[in-house]
Amino acid sequence: MRLAILLSGRGSNFQAIHEAIAARRLPAEIAVVIANRPEAPGLGLARNAGYETHAIDHRLYKTRAEHEDAVIALIDHAEVDFICLAGYMRLLSPPFVRRFQHRIVNIHPSLLPSFPGVDAQAQAVEHGVRISGCTVHLVDQNLDAGPILVQRAVEVRDDDDAESLSARILVEEHIAYVDALIKLGRGAPIVEGRRVIFATRDS
Repeated sequence: MRLAILLSGRGSNFQAIHEAIAARRLPAEIAVVIANRPEAPGLGLARNAGYETHAIDHRLYKTRAEHEDAVIALIDHAEVDFICLAGYMRLLSPPFVRRFQHRIVNIHPSLLPSFPGVDAQAQAVEHGVRISGCTVHLVDQNLDAGPILVQRAVEVRDDDDAESLSARILVEEHIAYVDALIKLGRGAPIVEGRRVIFATRDS
């Protein structure tokens, strides 16, 4: 299974995927790492790990479509099976999503469909929920609304703020993302409406 990683920031989920591959827990290959910000720390991590890396700075393109065309060209050249959004802070256009339908994977720091969008951890604390967590899902044309692959729960403590909750959720994100990719590597999922059925059942 060949992967493209798209990131914008620190690259902690990229690092978790890389480490799982290196430890042979995840039978996959990272074919290319693409960042929309040349200064993204995750891009440096990927470069130091020996991966093919590209900085496609969205600020240098006149339109979203032109920027996405440049990203798509790299993805097509790498011949990947799945595209992993690892803190990629660009909303993908409907044409991009349609081109790679059911092949784009993202992670969100809440138990979707609760608290989509930005500042999900702060939303959870302010709403007073007792359980939050993270969700790995396939990307569709709506924000944080695609079919769910894996979820992991995290208790919201009485003394939590957004920062402390975020730190505990991040630990679970790294586990969940790798778990989802392991499942995808066993066979392309069957998507029935909003439900995802993995082709190969867990043993």
